[in-house]
Amino acid sequence: MLELFELELLGGSHLQRYRAMRPEVEAMPWGSFSAEGFAPEAVVAARKAWTGAAFQEFRTGAACAATLRALIEARAPLDLVAVASRFPLDELVHVELCSRLATALGGAAELPYEPNGLIEDFAAVEDPVERCGHLVMAYFCVGEALSIPLLHGTAKAATHPLVKAVLERIVRDEADHGTFGWAYLDWARPLLDEAAWARLGETASRYVASIRRTWAALRARQDDAVDTAHALGWLGTEDYLALAERSLERQVLAPLRARGVAVDLDLDLDGHGLSEASQPAAARGAEASGPVPGPAPLA
Repeated sequence: MLELFELELLGGSHLQRYRAMRPEVEAMPWGSFSAEGFAPEAVVAARKAWTGAAFQEFRTGAACAATLRALIEARAPLDLVAVASRFPLDELVHVELCSRLATALGGAAELPYEPNGLIEDFAAVEDPVERCGHLVMAYFCVGEALSIPLLHGTAKAATHPLVKAVLERIVRDEADHGTFGWAYLDWARPLLDEAAWARLGETASRYVASIRRTWAALRARQDDAVDTAHALGWLGTEDYLALAERSLERQVLAPLRARGVAVDLDLDLDGHGLSEASQPAAARGAEASGPVPGPAPLA
């Protein structure tokens, strides 16, 4: 059953506590944003993009929460678990930031989704250390590690103060997300046999293949008119894809090779790939982390 992606704030004391935890949200220049001067198709694309980005951050929040539970079940080091306990809050803040940008552009785009299929949870894996390893591999060693340089490049290209502030806030929060996965793998390696390590490599291969397939689709449907609207929050498609390929090698594939994880770059996902709900952030919508049509702002 599909539902529309809609958000709300409860208000009252809960909102006050939330604002006290993350005061930077209200401190941003929300009243400064206007879509005037942009081509109508660029504004429509931006509304879809930032709505999609809010949804992807929402899903990443679910992935962070699932990983946090798995870390506790795996009896991971307490300090590592404590660092990861902040991640779901980071992602919910990013949900609000992206959704408020969509609202400022004229309102969120309609986005139906399956609430029971937000993420792949790897529940069938019995060993808790390996089960957590699959979540970490998919959502951190591939998804979050790749999203950081893409977000950073997009933030540098953004020219509107509000869009730049939102992107830079997300980049600062994501820094710890991108390094966390490698710390878990290094801790878990002595606890896993070669068969389990190979299965983690299969998960990495599926998620990398899904990302690359999405990038290929993005290249095929790029729109030059939309590509030029950098102020609304994205790089041009070719610039984005060039940065994405470099970042995939440096931030994902090289660290995996250094840890003996084999990634099959020739894997064909046609017919048996990841569901849309299970795709890593860097593949979804384009983006990181990103949007739905054309260019790709986030992850």
